[in-house]
Amino acid sequence: MSRFKVAKTADIPPGQLHKVSVEQKEIVVVNIDGNFFAMDDTCTHAGASISDGKLDGSTVTCDWHGAQFDCKTGKLEKFPAKINDLKSYQVIIESDDVFVEV
Repeated sequence: MSRFKVAKTADIPPGQLHKVSVEQKEIVVVNIDGNFFAMDDTCTHAGASISDGKLDGSTVTCDWHGAQFDCKTGKLEKFPAKINDLKSYQVIIESDDVFVEV
């Protein structure tokens, strides 16, 4: 795995979803109370951008059809049908830089 600098911590305030591109992958980085998490930005149901969704605590709701994912793990929390979890990535903070391992 390689790590990539994707933002400064100040670029992603608490409660925000921040879309980045790394190695031709769309990834959403989330700041939950000062803790940073990353997962695929493409909903496994219909391909919507997760970063366009609504964040409530550590749960993001896809804007298109309401699938809910845990931002800390990428796990599906709620949806009427079974769909795949989102891939999650390790986030490393060094100084005020945010890195994602891909």
